[in-house]
Amino acid sequence: MKQRVAVCAVAQIKNEPDIWYQRFQGMVLECFESIVAQTGVTFDMEKGIRNVVTCSDDVFDARTISDNAITDVVGAHFRGEEKSCQDGANALGYAMASILSGHDDVILIAGHCKESQPESRRMCTNLAFDPFYSRPLGLDYLSAAGFQARAYARKAGITEEHLARVVARSRVNAARNPFARKNEPVTEAEVMQSPLICDPIRYLHQYPVTDWAVAMLLCSEERAHEFTDKPVWLTGFGNCMDSYFLGDRDLSVSMALQKASRRAYSMSGVDDPGTAFDIIELNDAYAYQLPMWAENAGLVKEGEAAKWIDSGGMDRRNVNLSGGMVNGNPIMLGGLARALEVVLQLRGEAGERQAEKAERGLAHGSTGAAGQHHAVLVFEK
Repeated sequence: MKQRVAVCAVAQIKNEPDIWYQRFQGMVLECFESIVAQTGVTFDMEKGIRNVVTCSDDVFDARTISDNAITDVVGAHFRGEEKSCQDGANALGYAMASILSGHDDVILIAGHCKESQPESRRMCTNLAFDPFYSRPLGLDYLSAAGFQARAYARKAGITEEHLARVVARSRVNAARNPFARKNEPVTEAEVMQSPLICDPIRYLHQYPVTDWAVAMLLCSEERAHEFTDKPVWLTGFGNCMDSYFLGDRDLSVSMALQKASRRAYSMSGVDDPGTAFDIIELNDAYAYQLPMWAENAGLVKEGEAAKWIDSGGMDRRNVNLSGGMVNGNPIMLGGLARALEVVLQLRGEAGERQAEKAERGLAHGSTGAAGQHHAVLVFEK
């Protein structure tokens, strides 16, 4: 019988614009204590957590080896600990591999980020570019996204109206999510009238500065019953990295997402991604990315993303019922936010935003300039 990996519990704090009143250790501790309360898991060497995967970033934490500030909070000072410093979805992939290989049978994942701490988020992401040719030009994730937004919109026929619909819908969905960043509702007209910040990206097209922490407990199929009566199975994972230099890439398409998706679908036995998922969470840091990622993940036929939006495809396919990243999740944790929402939906614990008969879901994470890196996860009830 093919082995499966169980997600036994998830925990989070509320996404907020500035958690000035709490250090990130305290943010993570809230999530850690919730996991323990939900599952009764311990750090016993025979039956408990022997390995922890953390997600953090040196630049946003303003320290090198940022995970060394969190190990005691998550019990990793006497255990194995690994750090994921790309999108947090990769932490799930790492934990999955560790469990399926037999190396571990219980793994704790914990992630945090305070985007409010740096003087400038754009200054931080400028550091992702090479120091000789690109960084001196002032390139950052926003300017890279501007190049990609224009290239993709021209190719796919995505208009201002389509992007405004994505943003306005995101705010409506987020209002039903008690853990989502609180933002005022906006009309499509207000989105289209918001200032251009990197043509064609407008102020309301980009995800806002956000602080957040999250934790998850994963275990082997044999031990799932020890921690939960409602396991959600992680059955597929794939990731892929595109070229580092923007000039080496066709920005109107995401080769990395296409390959990551195929790997995840093959692992989980998904034949037709266009109809396979009851719940879909895409990591849309910018409004144009929702249709672009949907198309490159095979959820929408190539060239039909505009028609998909016009025909109500986002609602019909239960896309980003959490509000999505464009409503507010911090960098690096967007994929974990997407995965957490899929788990809640499959467990029937999504409250007012609960989708009917959710049996299988897709979660997606991305990071890097113009979606350089992608990770795709498939979950089943």
